Amino acid sequence: MSEASGVAPEDRFVRVRGARTHNLRSVDVDVPRNALVAFTGVSGSGKSSLAFGTLYADSQYRYLESVAPYARRLLQQLPLPDVDEISGLPPAVALGQRRAVASSRSTVGTVTSMSNYLRMLMSRAGKFPPGATHLDSNAFSPNTIEGACPTCHGMGTLYEATEESMVPDPSLSIRAGAIASWPGAWQGKNLRDILATLGYDIDRPWRELPAADREWILFTAERPVVTVHPQRTAERIQRSYEGTYTSAKDILLRAFSESKNDTRRQRAAEFLTSRQCPLCGGRRLRPEALAVTFAGRDITQLAGLPMSELRDVLRPHVNDAGPAAVLIQDLLGRLEVAIELGLGYLSLLRESPTLSGGELQRLRLATQLRSGLFGVVYVLDEPSAGLHPADSEALTSVLLRLRDSGNSVFLVEHEMAVVRRADWIVDVGPGAGVHGGRVLHSGAVETLRAVRDSATRPYLFAETPAPRHVPRSPSGWLKLNSVHDNNLHDIDLTLPLGVFTVLTGVSGSGKSTLLRALGRAAADDPAVHRVVTVDQQPIGRTPRSNLATYTGLFDSVRKVFAATDPARARGYGVGRFSFNVAGGRCETCQGEGYVTVELLFLPSTYTPCPTCHGARYNAETLEVDYRGRDIAEVLDLTVDQAVEFLADLPAAHRALTTLQKVGLGYLRLGQPATELSGGEAQRIKLASELQRVHRAATVYVLDEPTTGLHPADTEVLLRQLHSLADSGGTVIAAEHDMTVAATADHVIDLGPGGGAAGGRVVAQGNPAAVARAAASPTAPYLAAALGTG
Repeated sequence: MSEASGVAPEDRFVRVRGARTHNLRSVDVDVPRNALVAFTGVSGSGKSSLAFGTLYADSQYRYLESVAPYARRLLQQLPLPDVDEISGLPPAVALGQRRAVASSRSTVGTVTSMSNYLRMLMSRAGKFPPGATHLDSNAFSPNTIEGACPTCHGMGTLYEATEESMVPDPSLSIRAGAIASWPGAWQGKNLRDILATLGYDIDRPWRELPAADREWILFTAERPVVTVHPQRTAERIQRSYEGTYTSAKDILLRAFSESKNDTRRQRAAEFLTSRQCPLCGGRRLRPEALAVTFAGRDITQLAGLPMSELRDVLRPHVNDAGPAAVLIQDLLGRLEVAIELGLGYLSLLRESPTLSGGELQRLRLATQLRSGLFGVVYVLDEPSAGLHPADSEALTSVLLRLRDSGNSVFLVEHEMAVVRRADWIVDVGPGAGVHGGRVLHSGAVETLRAVRDSATRPYLFAETPAPRHVPRSPSGWLKLNSVHDNNLHDIDLTLPLGVFTVLTGVSGSGKSTLLRALGRAAADDPAVHRVVTVDQQPIGRTPRSNLATYTGLFDSVRKVFAATDPARARGYGVGRFSFNVAGGRCETCQGEGYVTVELLFLPSTYTPCPTCHGARYNAETLEVDYRGRDIAEVLDLTVDQAVEFLADLPAAHRALTTLQKVGLGYLRLGQPATELSGGEAQRIKLASELQRVHRAATVYVLDEPTTGLHPADTEVLLRQLHSLADSGGTVIAAEHDMTVAATADHVIDLGPGGGAAGGRVVAQGNPAAVARAAASPTAPYLAAALGTG
């Protein structure tokens, strides 16, 4: 916990003393206020721990001290930073890449507040039908009672439960699982027992039951209560209980509409049919709101335009009489910033869950620029992520305007073009994990040139040689005909197999869409044996999933512990050394390593388990050791440490060395999946593929694999991608990093713009040929990477 110290007015620095968050090694650093400050370093070096885990977390803690305890528990809080003192720290706003909401009701318009202005514009300046009642702005929102279509409740789609959707196999009996939409485990058995008690035949094939019985079981509104006498078994005796029957339809619709669990909602959706709402035609609003127009369009038509087109529609009305001019001026100002940040291809109706982390962060940045806040520290997490080099200059301009408005801008960044424009650089390293955690340099950007230990220096000052690559010869060809998904314009394409292909283009040009189309085409090609998609989705949703379990190396570790003499003498099998099952795990924390402490009027907090002290296993299991370490101590090893310790276990050693090859030697074996970044998760998946011996006739599909990577880490990853192609595999990657494109065998450049202005192949061929293409926005940046620009 830090202490707020008195700071002299002339002191313009934020001063950190003794920061030990995560891998930081008692860091002391001074960072200027009212400046654009870049935090750099290799992945895992500790730069995010300093910027977010220390500076922002401390600022948040100070703010929350002024909030009522009851209100605090409603706010998402970061862990208290481990730091001796921080002085001179203003209020901070974090603009991260994480999604705060996964609801489809959250859109670009709601995130940026532009939907509010558009609704007010329709209410104040819209053209109403003759004799129509005037509507206020709430009537133009599908998220309000006043505006939502009464038939679909503002969803635009009707979800219905039918007999065919809930009972996909009518040859089964109820006991055999005919009603597939029923919940599993005890609840499903409970419903079955209640039906048997009510007199329904649960052993007869569904299709042979009377139609009236089938109708009642699936759709009744009744809720009869009966006394259920479960069948006794040799293993257990079950007592009688009062059971209430609820129709299969009601259970399914409740699970779909009310569940907060995404997995449960997705499962429920599998047993529902969907169709466009007949009343609103999928537009989600009441007919009265849809009848109001501005510039000849209703609000859904305006919100459905790409922001660049919406700007062009509104601009002629900027001098209209009345409130319209004021609203349009403000809306145009917000649109201009979003377009400047390379987001003009997005529409206000675009759902937030479909946005990348980089897109979402830049939308929040555009909103902050219009907020007029002064004296604030903005902390950003790689704002250039997913951004084409052509848009980096505009991003930097927006960041500098935010600074010039009287604010401090602290950004964790890997894009050297953005870092070069910073006023100050804090370089953390030199390595990752236990090899990092030190501030190597804090000062003007140019002065980093003298720091020889910095992994950032050679890339920042262009000291690395231009890439040289001998192109591979294709082993075959993959053909696509008339692809027109999303914004792709009937693309015909022939892609080489057995080589490394990179898709380039500005944001929104159609790279990800084309990548998915190529993956589907490869799956249907008889010459391709496997298609592997290596994405940045988490390797697990809970802390129980970790690096060791995902890669399979933990199986080898548990086997070697079970084979030790103490384990065999006690009769311990492999399962004894799993923290997920009873027997070897600590029962106090159920193998979690921590317990939740519920506090009245305060947020729940987590504390190390008082029994196992975070080890996750019970004392008896921890008495078994292998080469002087118990199972918990092995899980606490980093990959680099485990390579040496487990060198005599071939399967584990192979998995560990491949993790090293993709630059993940700093991760702990037991590091929970929830603590891993998207880039780390993607590289773990890639490491799992690198363990395979047979890679020929395999197509690897990667969407922006270098996102979140330092240039030094990109080089490490690039070597592994090339090794896949060298082994006969086909690698297809959508990428903004021109270093990656410069080493490819084949480049396909999409564009020329984003959204409707993209979706076409602008240029293709080897990197040198694409770098010469006059119509390509990518060409000058690719030429620079090749050393020819």
